[in-house]
Amino acid sequence: MNEEQTIFQTIHNMDKVTNHLIIQWSKMFNGDLNISHILVLSHLKASGKSRPSDIALNLGLTPSTLTHLSEKLVKKKLAVRITDEYDRRISYLSITDKGIDMIHKAYECGHALRRNLYERLAVEERAQLLQIFEKLNATL
Repeated sequence: MNEEQTIFQTIHNMDKVTNHLIIQWSKMFNGDLNISHILVLSHLKASGKSRPSDIALNLGLTPSTLTHLSEKLVKKKLAVRITDEYDRRISYLSITDKGIDMIHKAYECGHALRRNLYERLAVEERAQLLQIFEKLNATL
């Protein structure tokens, strides 16, 4: 196998692992939310109240996708809309305590999935994988 085939297979297998984890997480989490909802909530938790356009830009989503996601988050009381007190044309999205609880639940599910996955590797394999990810992250 040549070097280009090896790189392609590596990328393909990394994508497959990620996709399988997302599918398993969705089944395990069963919160009627998908990973995109959790990413929006995580952004709000980390950044505080944010304009929808800024969230969309930060997460690489289209404004219409963010509108759809935020509607569901507001309906489930995981986020609230706040109108700017000085300019009523500007609105923000902010996370609620219920939204923070949902993030914790989502993270716990993800952590359990990853722990289960990585426990299947030998200690040496986990150390190698850690070194590989650290090297890749250092180049980004």
